[in-house]
Amino acid sequence: MRSGLSIKSPVSNSPPNFIYKLTLAPIPIEKASISSFLSFKFDPKINQMATVFGATSAAISVSSNSRKLHLPSRRSLPGRKASFLVVRSDAGANPNARPRRADQLITNAVATKADAAAASAPSKPGHELLLFEALREGLEEEMARDPTVCVMGEDVGHYGGSYKVTKGLADKYGDLRVLDTPIAENSFTGMGIGAAMTGLRPIIEGMNMGFLLLAFNQISNNCGMLHYTSGGQFKIPVVIRGPGGVGRQLGAEHSQRLESYFQSIPGIQMVACSTPYNAKGLMKAAIRSDNPVILFEHVLLYNLKERIPDEEYVCSLEEAEMVRPGEHVTILTYSRMRYHVMQAAKTLVNKGYDPEVIDIRSLKPFDLHTIGNSVKKTHRVLIVEECMRTGGIGASLTAAITENFHDYLDAPIVCLSSQDVPTPYAATLEEVTVVQPAQIVTAVEELCQ
Repeated sequence: MRSGLSIKSPVSNSPPNFIYKLTLAPIPIEKASISSFLSFKFDPKINQMATVFGATSAAISVSSNSRKLHLPSRRSLPGRKASFLVVRSDAGANPNARPRRADQLITNAVATKADAAAASAPSKPGHELLLFEALREGLEEEMARDPTVCVMGEDVGHYGGSYKVTKGLADKYGDLRVLDTPIAENSFTGMGIGAAMTGLRPIIEGMNMGFLLLAFNQISNNCGMLHYTSGGQFKIPVVIRGPGGVGRQLGAEHSQRLESYFQSIPGIQMVACSTPYNAKGLMKAAIRSDNPVILFEHVLLYNLKERIPDEEYVCSLEEAEMVRPGEHVTILTYSRMRYHVMQAAKTLVNKGYDPEVIDIRSLKPFDLHTIGNSVKKTHRVLIVEECMRTGGIGASLTAAITENFHDYLDAPIVCLSSQDVPTPYAATLEEVTVVQPAQIVTAVEELCQ
């Protein structure tokens, strides 16, 4: 099954039995100045896409007023119903759960309640959003601001994406800017990179980050290298995003953490969101960047709720976030593990420890300024990640701290990572492979002795 959801999901992803044939004629618009001709053919049966880019003297129309192409979509197929798969913190996926509205979704979709999100009070200014809604708001604002921004991927159009991040965008901006693709990751990722070379700013959604392994050739040999191999003639302002991480019994193939795979690719930036606030801010920053950016979203954080500002803001792609100042030990983490760390921090405070918690957010490059200042203050470092231990983000972070701040360390760096095994389907075994709050408490106690 090709889906970012579990085997129990009510959503079927069987490919439709038809062939797309589409030609985009150049239509001049006021704001955009991209000269391009795009012609491609889809064949879901054999998962092939032929893509041709060529220069012309007119621009592609990417405005919301362009004529919509009424193509068969997965949503129009029989038996397909748009619904949310409700994910709970105390149970697995519930295939019998009734579809809920966005404001009714479960908000505690992590192992512990979100400390940062729970701190928000209704009396504060701003508006409350779930994390997937914050991603959508950031994306929608950038599409309204810049007509060269477009989205492509499997089911991103009228179906709204597997986790509803792009819901409603196809109706608002049309099928030319929110493009449904066949199940052919290598092909549509290459198409997005080619579109970026012509001046567009594509956002490529992987229905599940594990599927992007099929596009690894395009991401490594083209996305990260073309700016350099062309002598600076081309910029590749592309954003690659999608859900990943260990969910609730999603199985090994749908529980992959690809940070360790992509960190070795030259020319790529990587960020991981962990709250609705930084999800929106990082999305906007990634779209505006002239560098290719991979945005990692955790599947269990989509229903996390937080109050965010009404006014526009953009987060830095290269800065870490100080979550909790402290004096005794520096705990570096990111994504879902941020909440496991904060749960452990409550226990540590009750035991007399004062941990400093930093959400590194920028997985490549690391914010060594913020990290270094913390190391110089606490002199002890604990890294907590969901990535694999061998060759993971923790291993790279350990090397960077050792090389730059070795003289400030009073104890060896400790790294807690997921075990080097395919993620089991059984819930009890799945939990054992991932770092739990109790392990974090024990590690800090041993580190501070």
